[in-house]
Amino acid sequence: RQQLLAGVRPGRRGMTPLAATIAGIGYWSEGLPDWAAARAFATTGTLPADAPAKPAPQLLPANERRRAPPSVLVALEVAQAACRDAGLAPDSLPSVFISTHGDLGITDYMCATLAQAPTEVSPTKFHNSVHNAAAGYWTIGTGCMRTTTAISAHRASFAQGLLEALAQLATDADAVLLVGYDTWATGLLSTMTHSEGLLGAALVLARTGPGPRITATLEEGEAGAGDGPLAMRGHANAMAPMLPLFDALACGRDRVALHAGAGRHLQLDIAHG
Repeated sequence: RQQLLAGVRPGRRGMTPLAATIAGIGYWSEGLPDWAAARAFATTGTLPADAPAKPAPQLLPANERRRAPPSVLVALEVAQAACRDAGLAPDSLPSVFISTHGDLGITDYMCATLAQAPTEVSPTKFHNSVHNAAAGYWTIGTGCMRTTTAISAHRASFAQGLLEALAQLATDADAVLLVGYDTWATGLLSTMTHSEGLLGAALVLARTGPGPRITATLEEGEAGAGDGPLAMRGHANAMAPMLPLFDALACGRDRVALHAGAGRHLQLDIAHG
């Protein structure tokens, strides 16, 4: 896989693009609790009247849902939805979980408590403070024994996670679950990094089959900010750089650029079929 990713370095001639079919989609943001609602908003501007205040993934028992942090709730909600949309068993898929910051509320709590009263750290919050907490809940809840990967690359997190999923698909997997999510910033951390709202989205990527087909190449140059309805609505969340892709999928656009790091972007050509 390292050799394959080396072949998608920007500026390299004759590179082989990575490709996949989008077999399933999951989506959740405040006011848009599923992909159908997000697609309707992107195309007509309408919002559902009875959107729930927070995600409630049925993968977790009620007691666990009450204790789980927002980052875990939204990640599991969209992951389940994408698997359901694809018609694939969750325990059959390797997965890539992407978050810019993890759960900023818990990180702020941990920092403040360790500075002021370190013996009072909550074991539950400590358990949920690791960056791969959502991936852990997912594999335990689904009984999945396949590989799971947790990735953070600041604003390039989603593009780099998508590259990882595509590389897995090109080498040793028939389908891969990709999950991106982030929460709001709180406390002193909000003065250092900005993020608002709760946002999550997931894709089940497959080698073949029905669904939109994406072809990815890494290119020089900045991607620019997304100007679609979903990107504009969710622009303040740390995972906003993924939203131009979901605007394109909702509105039938055939090309989109995602921020992939300083001075580069991931170019996606989409065949909607």
